[in-house]
Amino acid sequence: MESFHEIQKQFEPMIHKVIHSLHIFRDREEFYQTGLIALWEASENFNPDKGVFAAFAYSYIKGRMLTELNQKTKLLDRQIYQTEEFWELVEDEWQETPLSRETLLAYCEGLTKGQAKWVMYTFMDMLTVREIAVKEGVSVGAVKKWRHGAKERIKGNYPIKEK
Repeated sequence: MESFHEIQKQFEPMIHKVIHSLHIFRDREEFYQTGLIALWEASENFNPDKGVFAAFAYSYIKGRMLTELNQKTKLLDRQIYQTEEFWELVEDEWQETPLSRETLLAYCEGLTKGQAKWVMYTFMDMLTVREIAVKEGVSVGAVKKWRHGAKERIKGNYPIKEK
């Protein structure tokens, strides 16, 4: 029997013909590989007593490609692609809601005036350290100190519970 490489050379036009006859325009390389695998399986399973190899290989290749096409079609049918209008109407469930003023003030108990300002500006107004410094007329370093002190005190007041 011939080596598979020789069989591949001989039947490569057949694989391309099957791809063309099935009107496969997308994923041609993938279907070519499917055809090669089918050709190899046909060469392994061929019984010379039952007929000509070319006819057997053709039906094997075409059958395998049709199976692959059906699976791809089923997969595409299960996927739903929403229109742009749909995404504009959907409300973002993951949108962060700012903490309420009362909740933040509760965290500010025991903090200095500057530390409390950092907490409120950061979590209510979503300001950066630089923006807070400009608004309060202080240096960026001062705001960073407020931030550090606030974090340390809040951690001390609300220790993390281990499970």
